[in-house]
Amino acid sequence: MAVFDIHPIVQDLNAIRQDWRAAQRRSREPGGREFPSPQAISHILDDLKGVLFPMRLGPLDLRQESEDFYVGHTLDSALHALLHQVRLEMRYQMRHEHHNESEIEEKAITAVQSFAGSLPEIRRQLDADVLAAFQGDPAARSVDEVLLCYPGVLAMIHHRVAHQFYKLDLPLLARMSSELAHSQTGIDIHPGAQIGPSFFIDHGTGVVIGETAIIGQRVRIYQAVTLGAKRFPTDSNGKLEKGLPRHPIVEDDVVIYAGATILGRVTLGRGCTIGGNVWLIDDVPAGAHVTQADSLGTRTCDPAAADSTV
Repeated sequence: MAVFDIHPIVQDLNAIRQDWRAAQRRSREPGGREFPSPQAISHILDDLKGVLFPMRLGPLDLRQESEDFYVGHTLDSALHALLHQVRLEMRYQMRHEHHNESEIEEKAITAVQSFAGSLPEIRRQLDADVLAAFQGDPAARSVDEVLLCYPGVLAMIHHRVAHQFYKLDLPLLARMSSELAHSQTGIDIHPGAQIGPSFFIDHGTGVVIGETAIIGQRVRIYQAVTLGAKRFPTDSNGKLEKGLPRHPIVEDDVVIYAGATILGRVTLGRGCTIGGNVWLIDDVPAGAHVTQADSLGTRTCDPAAADSTV
């Protein structure tokens, strides 16, 4: 058996860690494990999936007559675990301030209670998403198949939870939740994106939806679709300006086929269809159909002709 000389590597890694921690102390960043844990969030999300869909995503031996007991017990456990992670995030956010622990505790409890209160609406939205996938995919044999197997549905479970964290000003928890789905599905949805009910991502791999995207009801998109930003404005010091609206608005009943790229704060009008591999940086009127014009590139349809095809 080979013997590896790892002692100098261990020493070098230790020295690098010490340098990093010293630099963080100088910038008043917290040391140790004073921030939320992706592993903890993963466990919390697994519990929440069971709470939302106990007979499908809960334990294998769960019986329907014990459903409410399981939901109550698991929800209580998940919320207490979440409370600890929320405390850590709030302390992290206030690391440069003189904060009061009792104030943080009160804010954390309020945030977790607010999140818990959103779970029935999250379940209603996810029911609509699952039904949209079943009705929109001729290969789907049942809603159970959709819930258990479709990556787009898994991504939306994570997104609808992550979006609540985002709205509660818990960006670390939100990103951790969305990135767990991203790593499993290849679907990258920023937790800030606003997505209406009955949303269906078919196949899903390579889909990217940016932070300020707004998506209406009954929208369907396919793999490798990007709803991204066209440019990134900077301030007078050359630093990126955060939070500006920079991603598309997709109105109700829009279909976007595979490989389409829509960039900037453009609006896709209600009921329009965007063909595969189209590149768009302009508004599309309601009811329009946009396809690749030719091998030289793409054009968008004339806004004055809502039923035109390009």
